Amino acid sequence: MENDKFTRRKFVKGTVGAGLLVAGSGLLPSCNIFRISSKSGSVYDAKGLPTVIFGKTGVRVPRLVLGLGSRFCHLESDEEAYKLLHQALDSGLYYWDTARAYDNSMATPPGKTKSPRLVVSEVRIGPVVNARRKEIFLSTKVTSRDPNQAMRDIEDSLKRLQTDHLDQLMIHDVKSMADVDKLSEKGNLVDILHRLKEQGLTRLIGFSGHANAQAMTAMVSRGDFDSMLIAANHWNPKDPQPRLEMAIPAAKAKNMGVVLMKVVRPRETIVGLDPNELVKYALSLKGPDVVVVGIDSMAVLESNLHMLQNFKPMDPDRMKELAEQLTPFYNHENLPWMAPGYCDGNWA
Repeated sequence: MENDKFTRRKFVKGTVGAGLLVAGSGLLPSCNIFRISSKSGSVYDAKGLPTVIFGKTGVRVPRLVLGLGSRFCHLESDEEAYKLLHQALDSGLYYWDTARAYDNSMATPPGKTKSPRLVVSEVRIGPVVNARRKEIFLSTKVTSRDPNQAMRDIEDSLKRLQTDHLDQLMIHDVKSMADVDKLSEKGNLVDILHRLKEQGLTRLIGFSGHANAQAMTAMVSRGDFDSMLIAANHWNPKDPQPRLEMAIPAAKAKNMGVVLMKVVRPRETIVGLDPNELVKYALSLKGPDVVVVGIDSMAVLESNLHMLQNFKPMDPDRMKELAEQLTPFYNHENLPWMAPGYCDGNWA
């Protein structure tokens, strides 16, 4: 099996490296060269955790997604990281969210120490994916807007993750209408992802973003996507963005799976907020199917599991109270993810 994986992966690498996708040509090759038979027989087990059908995909997933961004990458011990991954999977958290761009070089989360070595999310989780591939709903993201580079990056992600197929591939960090137009050009990422889905390299395709509400809404209509990963409303008083009010209804109208991110950020900004309350609040919102939360310790994992195992929708009055508590957070203009150039994946 391992030799089979390697041969097909090597074949894809060779074809991508040959430059068969010509930037600016407006054409994607036949992609028969990218035909990879996705493994069948996935065995997903939520271990009794609350689950939901993920939009039109028909895939049943836990309400909580394991976020493997910068918090996870700032965990210094590889051994502890592997224990976390195995424990998460053994406890029913089998939807894993990563990206090519996720590593510990971008920013240091509060309470974390900058490591002298580079830790890359896809590389770190690769050995566990290799050992337990059928048990994991694996999602990663591609950032480059250049078709040639994007194809090379996708191949590199497969190599890092030690797999020959993905369960979900997303366009990473949609920022603006100009970005949407670029992504939608003939032969660019929207076309590429659809073709790779047709060829079986990925089961599902989607996009992520935490910025412009209009751009996220427009992306819903630009392609027949399966899913959207979107940030909770973090209001910038200079440029308020009602993503939950605009993009999520548009996505749900097309029966897309919706993942909500950035839901626990206020814990570093507003004293007294309980991260579990913030997750419960997010899970109680109408629209999002699941919530992604970053993981950086066994204590956080166990706390999240306990919260999810005992989850009940939050009382509407309590949701109103919490929304009022979040008002200063929504209007805080100095938060890093409101700054130009912020890259999704910092802190998770």
